[in-house]
Amino acid sequence: MVVREMYDFSILRELRKKEGLNIGDLSRKSGISPAVISKLERNQTAADLKTIYRISHALSINASDLIALAEYVTAKKKNSTEHNSDGFNFRELRYDNARLLLGSAKAGSKVSRPKMHKDDYEICWVLKGKVIFYLPSETYELHENESIQFDALLKHTYEAVEDTELVILHIKKERYKK
Repeated sequence: MVVREMYDFSILRELRKKEGLNIGDLSRKSGISPAVISKLERNQTAADLKTIYRISHALSINASDLIALAEYVTAKKKNSTEHNSDGFNFRELRYDNARLLLGSAKAGSKVSRPKMHKDDYEICWVLKGKVIFYLPSETYELHENESIQFDALLKHTYEAVEDTELVILHIKKERYKK
């Protein structure tokens, strides 16, 4: 493994351009000199917390999000875990912003675990078989290659009508600053 610097603020260039700003624009909005911004974008200097706060505020993001983006991690490698829930067998991967489950169930299996959900969106994609999907005031029949997206805080149930394989994805809802 190659050891690298802890933070890579070259991400600033991408964020700045995404906002349609040049270095001078970002300097005026943040009160940070163009020379400092340029050096940060080229990783020739380190940023103190006040600088990070002012730049992130000018880019309309949280300082913690800017720091997280600047952490020099190009990828995260994880191993899956396995668990069973009411007849549904799952292989699962968890990351900070998402949870991915590959599931299988025999016909007749039924799972409902709304207490385990946080403030996420959930997507269910049926790979094989047929599933009845229940929400508080709606019911859907999902067949192979069909999917559904909904707010995971809603009470919901999956019922395998046939032997089933499915993918469930939980994605954290984005938080926006006012």
